Amino acid sequence: MSAVPGAVARSAEQLRAEQARADQLRTDQLRTDQLRADQLRADQLRADQARAEQLRPAAPQPDGITLLGRLRRAHPGLRAVVLATVDDPHRAARALHAGATGWVAKESSLARLLAVVRGVLRDETHLPPALLTGVIRELTTARRDRTESERLVDTLTPREKQILRCMVAGLGRQAVAERLYLSPHTVRTHMQNVLGKLGVHSTLAAVAVARRAGVSPAEPVVPPSIASAP
Repeated sequence: MSAVPGAVARSAEQLRAEQARADQLRTDQLRTDQLRADQLRADQLRADQARAEQLRPAAPQPDGITLLGRLRRAHPGLRAVVLATVDDPHRAARALHAGATGWVAKESSLARLLAVVRGVLRDETHLPPALLTGVIRELTTARRDRTESERLVDTLTPREKQILRCMVAGLGRQAVAERLYLSPHTVRTHMQNVLGKLGVHSTLAAVAVARRAGVSPAEPVVPPSIASAP
């Protein structure tokens, strides 16, 4: 009779051990299922991001005239001749404004190309006679637009000109507020005044007027640790 309680105790311990193992198995299974679900979500997220990247339009590449302007700013002594597919007065005027001093159609002879290159090396400006009138008209219109833009910008207060330079630099309202130690509400008021005085209805249009007037963007803020480095 004394052996019965011990057997019952062992049976109870076995049941508890089996229950614990079963509980551990369920816990392990739940953890495995959760990990598998997390992996599936991560795989789906990567697939969605890859599809979104494929559908995202590629950033527009700068054209040759824009690149020419960048090169001329980096290397002022550079002399450039544009080899053009078509004779377009607007593009030719843009090229001259960017720093080109020669314009040659692609179908021109080698002798003509060499003559233009030699002339440019002598500090001459070469344009096809058929383009000259159109280019002068384009440059005159651009100058008139620039003069009007300059007049509009001159109506701004010094603070509004600061705001405009920040807008040209692509800074948002909060960034402008932090940079100039103003409240976002005050910056909003200044931006509205800038748009009104320039006669435009959007930041992009204001930036376009500023660029025509030759307004430069606000200089980037250099962190103190960088500015004080030897």
